[in-house]
Amino acid sequence: MKESKMSTRYMAAVAMFAAVSFVAVLISKVIPNVAGFLSYEPKDAVIVIAGLLYGPMTSVLISVIVSFIEMITISTTGPYGLLMNIVSTCAFAVPAAWFYQKHRTQKDAVIGLGFGVATMVVAMLLWNYIITPFYMGVPRATVAGMLMTVFLPFNLVKGGINAGLTLLLYKPVVNALRKAHLAEPSKSGTEKGHFSAGFTLFALAVLITFVLLFLVLIGVI
Repeated sequence: MKESKMSTRYMAAVAMFAAVSFVAVLISKVIPNVAGFLSYEPKDAVIVIAGLLYGPMTSVLISVIVSFIEMITISTTGPYGLLMNIVSTCAFAVPAAWFYQKHRTQKDAVIGLGFGVATMVVAMLLWNYIITPFYMGVPRATVAGMLMTVFLPFNLVKGGINAGLTLLLYKPVVNALRKAHLAEPSKSGTEKGHFSAGFTLFALAVLITFVLLFLVLIGVI
């Protein structure tokens, strides 16, 4: 399904992914923050799955929709939060989706997600350095001192968790969408390789590793 083709089923899929992403935002409110203000949201996993399936611009579209709805409903960070949410999600989802769209193999999914995590970490170091002094009302030197000790580990762990979730959930989600006729059937030569038990164990290992690191960040272990 081409993302440029604004068909009824494409719009239905976008609406569904946006709704699930917003539910993921609501769920994240019960997860403890890191350093008192950095919150983990699993919505990025949902949004990147949409991008892997329909293309990177779909991730951008859903990110803007969900971030705007979050800003006008439950967010307390206003336009700053809107901007940072969009930048963070797109920096993760767009490179991952773009890379995967090239060949659509397991290897490309893993490499693309790794590329997305790296891009997001770098982008958020830059954007937190620029934006956070205004949001928090602190000197830029204070934020600079937090880049390597707070923002880097948080975004690395956040990206790792969402990458693990994506690897685990992508195939079941795609199969469900195809059964609901919201995604085109797999074409010959695409999505090469089955998501085997070994691949599932790899994805689970990635997820568990980064969840444990997140528990370290919030002081649970």
